[in-house]
Amino acid sequence: MYKEFIAFTRNTFNTEAFIPLHAPVFMGNEKKYLNECIDSTFVSSVGKFVDRFEEEVAKFTGAKYAIATSNGTAALHIALLMAGVSENDEVITQPLTFIATANAISYIKAHPVFVDVDKDTLSLSAEKLEYFLIQNTELQNGVCVNKVTKRKIKAVVPMHTFGFPAKIDDIIAVCDKFKIAVVEDAAESLGSYYKNKHTGTFGLLGAFSFNGNKTITTGGGGMLVTNDADIAKRAKHITTTAKIPHAWDYEHDMIGYNYRLPNINAALGCAQMEELSLILEKKRILSDKYAAFFSNKSLQYLKEPKDSISNYWLNAVLLENIEERNDFLKETNDNGVMTRPIWKLMNSLSMFKTAQIGNLENSKWFEERVVNIPSSVII
Repeated sequence: MYKEFIAFTRNTFNTEAFIPLHAPVFMGNEKKYLNECIDSTFVSSVGKFVDRFEEEVAKFTGAKYAIATSNGTAALHIALLMAGVSENDEVITQPLTFIATANAISYIKAHPVFVDVDKDTLSLSAEKLEYFLIQNTELQNGVCVNKVTKRKIKAVVPMHTFGFPAKIDDIIAVCDKFKIAVVEDAAESLGSYYKNKHTGTFGLLGAFSFNGNKTITTGGGGMLVTNDADIAKRAKHITTTAKIPHAWDYEHDMIGYNYRLPNINAALGCAQMEELSLILEKKRILSDKYAAFFSNKSLQYLKEPKDSISNYWLNAVLLENIEERNDFLKETNDNGVMTRPIWKLMNSLSMFKTAQIGNLENSKWFEERVVNIPSSVII
């Protein structure tokens, strides 16, 4: 089976060379816009491409406002601050996620709490979230308080895993009952929709990533989106060192962050946005090929959940157990086809071993079985 998969992948990507997991693709105006940026000398945090990139992401996602940042983790950090998370508060998220989700919580000196994922989405379970909140929290003067730790729970962060949308409306309905803000980690889900609405636009804020391995890339970069004008204004201010506009003076009115996206990165992003529809189309074609290949195989190919349109950022398969997973990983990587296991659960890492957790049976099940397979766009 493994050799058959390797042969199929080499045939699909039409190469005998090393096949990466997800390589960027440049097929439009990338060089033209980069040259324009260089010729203008505006290669840092000021320039026309930053504004244009923000406008294009806002338009594509349907968000009213978009604020470009230096990376997706920075966007998530600021999103949590804008949601009112402070030192010693708690933020509920899923253990099955990239470490940036938990890191952003820790930057504020807040405490992550880990609740399980759904089997059909690989993302935070609304049902298990509600059960955790009923069992462990109470409302005190309109604030959700953890009865075990006595800390305030200020936000819930679902992550749209591999571009598969979470059941975000159900999550928001639960959070509304308990007066908790929802911040979407949409780092992996540009081009994904739940019930015909783009991910990242359901909660109070959403955060996207444009790292080199994402659906589109700015080399390094992120974007915070929101429909709240006041939040957007404050987020723009705090990500640009909280500097008060002035012709020459340096006046800052609060502790800010130098999280600005350079114009040269935004130039790359603008060119990539022009090709996004084609990229998503090509990724779906690859997904359909994988689905057909695995339809009569022992490995299960993961498909987009109900009511969703996935960007199929990273394609993934399920193995029978951890032993088969490890065999598959070794055989493919030994033969020049890059595959990777899903992340280690956050609560198993030394930094988060003392974090409060719910029943994580689904997350543990996925951790032992999920493998990502080559997902680059084929031109």
